[in-house]
Amino acid sequence: MSLFERLNGVLFDTPLPEPAYTPDLESLGLTKQALADMVESQIVSRLLDLHSRELQAAGESFYTIGSAGHEGNAAVASALRINDMAFLHYRSGAFFVERQRKQKGSTPIHDMLLSFTASSEDPISSGRHKVLGSHTLYVPPQTSTIGSHLPKSMGMAYSIDLARRMNHQGNVPNDSVVLCSFGDASANHSTTQGAINAACWASFQSVPVPAIMLCEDNGIGISTATPPRWIEMNFKSRAGLHYESCDGRNLLDVYAATKRAERIARIHRKPVFLHMHCVRLYGHAGSDAEMTYLSKEQIAHNETQDPLRTSLALLEHYEISNREALKRFVEGTYQRIQQVGKYVVSRPKLKDAAEVMRDLAPSHPPLESPPVAEGPARERLFGHEKHNLGKPQSLNKLMNWALHDLMYQYPKIVMMGEDIGKKGGVYGVTSRLVQSFGKNRVINTLLDEQSILGLAIGTAHNGFLAMPEIQFLAYVHNAEDQIRGEAATLQFFSSAKFNNPMVIRIAGLAYQKGFGGHFHNDNSIALFRDLPGVVLACPSNGASAAKMVRECVRLADEQKRVVIFLEPIALYNTKDLHEAGDNLWLRDYPEPNEVITYGEVSTQGDGADIAIVSYANGFYLSCQAQRKLEDRGIKATVIDLNWLHPLPLESLKNALGDHRKVLIVDECRKSGSPSEGLMTFFQEQMANESLHVQRITADDSFIPLAKAAYHVLPSVEQIIHAAEEVVND
Repeated sequence: MSLFERLNGVLFDTPLPEPAYTPDLESLGLTKQALADMVESQIVSRLLDLHSRELQAAGESFYTIGSAGHEGNAAVASALRINDMAFLHYRSGAFFVERQRKQKGSTPIHDMLLSFTASSEDPISSGRHKVLGSHTLYVPPQTSTIGSHLPKSMGMAYSIDLARRMNHQGNVPNDSVVLCSFGDASANHSTTQGAINAACWASFQSVPVPAIMLCEDNGIGISTATPPRWIEMNFKSRAGLHYESCDGRNLLDVYAATKRAERIARIHRKPVFLHMHCVRLYGHAGSDAEMTYLSKEQIAHNETQDPLRTSLALLEHYEISNREALKRFVEGTYQRIQQVGKYVVSRPKLKDAAEVMRDLAPSHPPLESPPVAEGPARERLFGHEKHNLGKPQSLNKLMNWALHDLMYQYPKIVMMGEDIGKKGGVYGVTSRLVQSFGKNRVINTLLDEQSILGLAIGTAHNGFLAMPEIQFLAYVHNAEDQIRGEAATLQFFSSAKFNNPMVIRIAGLAYQKGFGGHFHNDNSIALFRDLPGVVLACPSNGASAAKMVRECVRLADEQKRVVIFLEPIALYNTKDLHEAGDNLWLRDYPEPNEVITYGEVSTQGDGADIAIVSYANGFYLSCQAQRKLEDRGIKATVIDLNWLHPLPLESLKNALGDHRKVLIVDECRKSGSPSEGLMTFFQEQMANESLHVQRITADDSFIPLAKAAYHVLPSVEQIIHAAEEVVND
């Protein structure tokens, strides 16, 4: 028996249940037509699920986690506005169909089948993934399966009232709410727990977070049962969180509960946990055989709880339709879906790598940079630094000045991070920014990197330019999927219709004295270099930091890029290069229009004997070695890469010029470090140049405490020895 035949039997060959909740429709603000529309959306969603499995069996559909049993979420879509941004669970198909109904001329069957069959004509992802998403419907595409979309949905909710306070023209109206749907199993994930905790933390302090968290609770996560009442008991009495519950089998109960939730979120600007009890039908996905972990009796019982049965009963109760007419409608709709399915399987697919990668980092038209602070405005901005202006400064001081300039120049920049307010960050990089620009733009967050990055992604969704700070590189590993799975993929999975531009500042790398150990000295940056479309910038001194962070902000603002700005901790306060008191690592503050262009390297010296290629602390050490090598008769040019992903290979090649002896100094681990990419470049693209290339790296080790750290990191002595070997070979 096919799934469609089983469905027909469940709906039309057995008595329908008596609906437990049958209020006066007018009291809910509903018409009979509105109820009929919601039921139609449910039916369309279910039949799309069935046909997707048929297409999968024929090798034409590739992702069959369906919405069967969760179709009560159609009422959630009906209750909310079309411009209330929705971050949807993969089982929210009926929500998406119902929201499409609100848009004139929409074709949900056609569009969703294009997505199921991975056609390049899929209007949201161009065939890159089966996602629920639409720019005009305010539904960013989601690929999350474990709640990783919750932090950014909370960030988006926070950004709405932030936009109102800042008089910022966001992408949604300033009385909007945000919906985020997820499953009961996902509610246990640390990402979900952290996001809900962050919303409660803010709400407890009367900070507006107009979010509706829709937990679609079907009682099972793939094959692992959720303990009875587990969700209710966990979320019903949370500080700062309002709880609503509803029967997902009954559209009217869901609609009424959503309206109550909407009022709390929209009027009172409070987060709401909307607990929708539902049932999962047909297993977790097309490849899941639920009979291996559920008995025949459990499966049969679940089918009796099918929400479509209650929906048909509601239509009969309100005398909107009858069983015969409904059966004809279901059969006719299924035939229509099958006909559209035959058409879409013939539609084009992504034909080559260029099409696949087109939206990883799409090119946007150049923008004229906003004006910088001048005259009296500049005097006010830097009034607290009168005694320092015009004098060479350290990296952290020049970064701070550059951030002051950028915050003035780009009013939509919003910073967020732990201790970045009055404290000014651990190293003073954000010092006095909150005094200059206010707490709406310099946001002290709770201690949770997932929430910090989620806040950044969410505010970027609403037209802000986010600049989150992660205190230490080691801490980002707790939350790297917010960068990898959420921020970095958004343009790719939305065909560039959505973007979340940001510059993520992270203090990192090693050589820090007096505050050691691998949590504060971390040289593992491979995760950033593994992200297509993401830019990784890494300065070595105050001047390059100021110039590069300006370019990074331009890339985010103009080109909508996600940029990682990795700041070398050990060089924040470094003043001297060769001897104590020489102040040779201090730099003058570059004029506000000076930048190091994306993909451009820098050089120190013009020695012809060897080129030393490095970055950050390695560049600093190489400059120390440069003078000692000259004392030994070896003249070196030291090249600062500046950009670690993508590597600035063309600029590097030009900077090498006639050099045929090359030493790479890489302070990161031998495995997964930038030097691997450089060695590959020299081997594959410069093999005919008769180069002699050698590299020294850190060992494949965590960094220990105190002086032991220097046993596993490159040193000046190693650089000198290796350079002599290369030159004399």
